[in-house]
Amino acid sequence: MNMKKGILFYLRIYRKIVVQDIKSKMSYRADFIISMIGMIFTNICGALGFWLIFQRFPSIDGWNYNEMMFLYGFSLISATPAQCLFDNNWNLRIVVYDGSFIKYCFRPINLFFYYMSEVFDVKGLGQFLFGIIAVAYSWNKLSLPFHWYSLPLFIFMALSASLFVIALLNLASATCFWLVHSFFALQLSNTLRDFAKYPITIFGLTIRNLLTFVIPVAFMAFYPSMPFLRETQVQWQTYLTPVFGIFFLYISYKVWMKGALAYDGTGN
Repeated sequence: MNMKKGILFYLRIYRKIVVQDIKSKMSYRADFIISMIGMIFTNICGALGFWLIFQRFPSIDGWNYNEMMFLYGFSLISATPAQCLFDNNWNLRIVVYDGSFIKYCFRPINLFFYYMSEVFDVKGLGQFLFGIIAVAYSWNKLSLPFHWYSLPLFIFMALSASLFVIALLNLASATCFWLVHSFFALQLSNTLRDFAKYPITIFGLTIRNLLTFVIPVAFMAFYPSMPFLRETQVQWQTYLTPVFGIFFLYISYKVWMKGALAYDGTGN
């Protein structure tokens, strides 16, 4: 009961904070529209890159253009929660270095929740829309079967995959609590996330193991997409995607909080 009340309490607070954040963003509508268009255009360029590659090659290690587009769209969908709900991670190093992060340490609510809830990146919805279009397009082109459980399973797998994206972002941003020049970690996490757009099987064994067991990028699109793309080739990693996702997210949260709770301001 106490846990339920706690969840409802945080949901009420989050709704109020997000509403205020969206209102402040919508007061600059031109900036909002330009940002949304920019996000969609960026994803269109990514899809165009795939199209250009497949003008020269009919397939890559047995994966055709439509299958790659499915993975690309799935990766965008799974990245949406991190983009919309945890985008404030990109500002963490700034408030840590200038000392203003200290204000979050004195509120009677969860520090991680309080910091993340301050920003809701609406333009991430443009990314989500493009991802849906890409998946729907490739699903149709590939003539994939659509069962009664397909949509619930897709939502479940996409949410499970999103846990890895969020966790990677949390870990990368948390390095600022220990490193002076930590922006490279965020850039590296973004670069690594690009590998999620490709089937893990096109890489050598060493890279496959690295992107599965060390930096679990393969769980952001490849493994959770297999029940839809190649149902007969589903691997054991697919079934453990939600379990690994929860574990990885928990570890990232504990690391983030360890750094935050040890923070004592910039001092003199």
